[in-house]
Amino acid sequence: MTPGLAGFVVAGDETTWGSALDKALEALGEAFGVVPDPAGAQGGTWRRTWFDTFDWRLYRAGLSLEYVATRRGGELVLTGAAGSRAVTGPVTGWRATRSYHARDLPEGPVADRIAGLIAPRALLPTATVSTAGTVARLLNAEGKTVARLLVERPAVQDRPLPPRLAVAEVRGYPAQARRAARLIALAPGIESIASEGDDTGSYLLDDALRAIGRRPADYSNKVDAKITAGMPAPRAVATILLALLDALEVNVDGVLRDTDTEFLHDLRVAVRRTRAAIKLIGDALGLPSADYDRFAAEFKWLGDQTTPVRDLDVHLLDFDVMASRLRAAKEDDLVPFRTFLQGRRAREFRALARCLRSQRFTELTTGWRATLTAIRGKGRRPGREEPLAAGRLAVERTSQAFRKVSRRGAAITADSPPESLHDLRKRCKELRYVLEFFSPLHDKAAYFAVIGDLKKLQDCLGDFQDNEVQIDEIRALAGAMLAAGPVFGGGTVPVGTLLAMGELTAGLAASQQAARAAFESRFAGFAGAGGQRHMAVLLAGEAQ
Repeated sequence: MTPGLAGFVVAGDETTWGSALDKALEALGEAFGVVPDPAGAQGGTWRRTWFDTFDWRLYRAGLSLEYVATRRGGELVLTGAAGSRAVTGPVTGWRATRSYHARDLPEGPVADRIAGLIAPRALLPTATVSTAGTVARLLNAEGKTVARLLVERPAVQDRPLPPRLAVAEVRGYPAQARRAARLIALAPGIESIASEGDDTGSYLLDDALRAIGRRPADYSNKVDAKITAGMPAPRAVATILLALLDALEVNVDGVLRDTDTEFLHDLRVAVRRTRAAIKLIGDALGLPSADYDRFAAEFKWLGDQTTPVRDLDVHLLDFDVMASRLRAAKEDDLVPFRTFLQGRRAREFRALARCLRSQRFTELTTGWRATLTAIRGKGRRPGREEPLAAGRLAVERTSQAFRKVSRRGAAITADSPPESLHDLRKRCKELRYVLEFFSPLHDKAAYFAVIGDLKKLQDCLGDFQDNEVQIDEIRALAGAMLAAGPVFGGGTVPVGTLLAMGELTAGLAASQQAARAAFESRFAGFAGAGGQRHMAVLLAGEAQ
């Protein structure tokens, strides 16, 4: 709907739209002369496509991005929740059927507002609406045009959507436009959807998504399992694992298309969460030990298949930032290193694609879904002991995971080897996963207090381990580059490149030392008196 003095939508369903629209036009015809306006700027037919990231980053930020086709090629229109609008100049080469990255946005207010918000995700088309519009002039008794009426008939994928009307003022006659708006509002089957200055595109997007079976924010990488404290533990755990399987499978297509790096990241997170759930709460499913071991081993296999590409993605995503920190070497010295990383990623990606298209992967996901669905659908059998409730399972496993982190963290001293911090990081991840699995059962304030304490500790441990991993990987990659030297212009790897890579590892080592120095205070913040109080409040809420 084009913004105007007032916007309206025809309510009901397709069988009643025509009648309601006719009655609204009849009401206007009794007060005004209604004549076509062939010169109306908003008439004709046009297409608008909404773009957002797969995880709806724009929508969650209260923003809406449209690509509107025009005679000059098209333009991007960014709308805020309060009706603020930013428009690009003409954009050429954009199509409503493909994805775009932040680097593809033309310079200007739209890119300035959203580039940092969406990266590294790609913008994807969420819905395309074709609209046929007609403009009519509303005439007073003297035959003068006192307002204009725009009638839009939108459709998505050949499915008609509710018609829309907008009344626009003509200079000098604001009262007549308001009168026309009141008459439309009083017509049966007509609903107001906007006031002056508001954008009504979000209403149209909601209707379009409903028509194609979607809804805004229908994907998130957070655990979203519909469980209750009184639910039998086997059913609750199966529900959690099915939600994780849904998240895994919905990302496969994006990984195979290589749309953006976050599809693989989210798939890997779903795999890691699944492995943690099998280990930490999977016994509640009551699976035979052979099935339990088989699924655990298969998900480990899947996780291992995704590691090489993700590790290379991390290097490439961080590449420009790391290169900018060089002091002795120049950024150009790292060009051969980037070229090597990109070539290696291409090879590893082909192997990953074969894995995700393999019969083994298909059998894993279909067999796992069938197993979990059967468990979730089981009722309580007469004469059987009442199963453990989900709330009690949450208390037991959360307490166990917290105690394990507290004990192992307290045992770390300045002389402890790096492996002790790596092990603690794994235990922290397990605690984080258990908290996430049972998040619907937690008091929100208590949950976020514990998560806040834990995240600070995890960030410290993550910096320590990630830096060490990257140092080892850069050293290994340097060796691989030397072994493949002739690919670089027919000669060996440039000395400057090797020196620049050495400087990168020195910077990573300094960052790792800083993380090690911060560990004691971060752990005290998590496992000290304040952190224990936060956990006690959380567990008390679970018990209730």
